Amino acid sequence: MVGKKLLLPMILMSVLTSYGQQIAEESCTVQILVPGLKGEPGEKGHKGAPGRPGRVGPAGETGQPGFKGQKGIMGRYGKVGPSGMKGVKGDMGDLGPRGPNGDPGVPCECTPLRKMIGEMDIIVGQLSSELKFLKNAVAGIKETDSKVYLLVKEEKRYADAEIYCRTRGGYMAMPKDDEANAAIAGYISEAGLNRVYIGIHDRQREGVFTYADLSPMTTFSKWRKGEPNNAYDDEDCVEMVASGEWTDVACSPTMYFVCEFDKDSF
Repeated sequence: MVGKKLLLPMILMSVLTSYGQQIAEESCTVQILVPGLKGEPGEKGHKGAPGRPGRVGPAGETGQPGFKGQKGIMGRYGKVGPSGMKGVKGDMGDLGPRGPNGDPGVPCECTPLRKMIGEMDIIVGQLSSELKFLKNAVAGIKETDSKVYLLVKEEKRYADAEIYCRTRGGYMAMPKDDEANAAIAGYISEAGLNRVYIGIHDRQREGVFTYADLSPMTTFSKWRKGEPNNAYDDEDCVEMVASGEWTDVACSPTMYFVCEFDKDSF
């Protein structure tokens, strides 16, 4: 019994001693890591991908004005404006010096002679008008299959131009298809003109355009963009510009015009 009591403490002491030695051995195997020396710089890496765009910065100061540009091409002609108001009559000028007396007249019965002279003046006026007409005709006309067109280079108001063409057996030009319109436009362009009156109007009823012979307009037209617009509430007649387009204009300004004749009767 006494031997067993002595044996137990000895075994316990042996175990503790063995455990202490094991701890001591393990503690001796612990390694302490120390940083090494700094190495040489490595090679430069490849360029990275572009970063995303940054914010838009504040607006900079206004720069100096640039050089003046070249002059642009001339724009198209505008339409003829309305007639201005009649000016005030000017003051009468100073009387000139009195001229010398004329030679005495020969006594005669002058009434028949004056009448004859008046009749001759009328005939001369008519002949002068016809001579101008013939000069224009000789200068050049335009023809289509069925029509003859005459450009009259005498500035007249629309109503007077209409009478001029009618008294000579025709009408103011009435382009009723592309062929006629192109012939008149070419005539204007070749003559170096910008615009002429043509035989279209809405004088009978605003907005309802008819030809000079009072026939209605059907499907054909060549209105310029924005036309007709009856600007100034006084545009009842029509002009054609050199491009062949139409615009409505006032009837009171004077300008050149084109007469139209049937080919069989010209």
